[in-house]
Amino acid sequence: MLTTLLPLLLLVGVMFIMTRNAKRKQQQALEMRNNMGPGSGVRTIGGMYAVVKSINDDTVELEAAPGIFVHFAKNAIAAVLEPEEYAAIVHGAPASDEDVPPFVEDSEEAAESTAEQAEDAPKPLNLEKSAADKADAKVVEGTEGEGSAAK
Repeated sequence: MLTTLLPLLLLVGVMFIMTRNAKRKQQQALEMRNNMGPGSGVRTIGGMYAVVKSINDDTVELEAAPGIFVHFAKNAIAAVLEPEEYAAIVHGAPASDEDVPPFVEDSEEAAESTAEQAEDAPKPLNLEKSAADKADAKVVEGTEGEGSAAK
C-alpha cells in the first residue's frame, strides 16, 4: 500500500513546488513592471532597449530612438534597467570610473597607434570585372552556345 502511494505523493509534491516557483516568478515580473515609470530604461523580450514614455493599462509607449515611438504590451518588458546600466549598454558609457581607459598624453604615441590601426584594417574588395575577365566570359558563352546547338 505504501509503495503504491509513495510515487503519487512524490509527484504531487513536485507539482506543488513547480507551480509555487512559477507563481513567484510571475509575481516578481508583475512587480517589476509596476515599478517602471516614464523615463525608465527597459529591455523588451525581443532584445530592444528603449525609454518608457507613457504607461497605459495593458500597453507601454517606448521611445526607441529620438522621435521614434513604439507601443508594446506590458508583458513584453523583460527587464527594467538601472539608469547607469542603461547608459552603459545603449550609449557605451562606462558603468564606473574604473572602466575608463587611461588618457594618452603623448600625441605622437596616439598618432602612431592610429597609423598602425589603419595599416591593419582590411582593404575593400574590388568587385568590378577587368577587361580580360569580360573577354573570357564572352568566349565561354560562345562555346556553350555552339555546343548546345550541335546536340
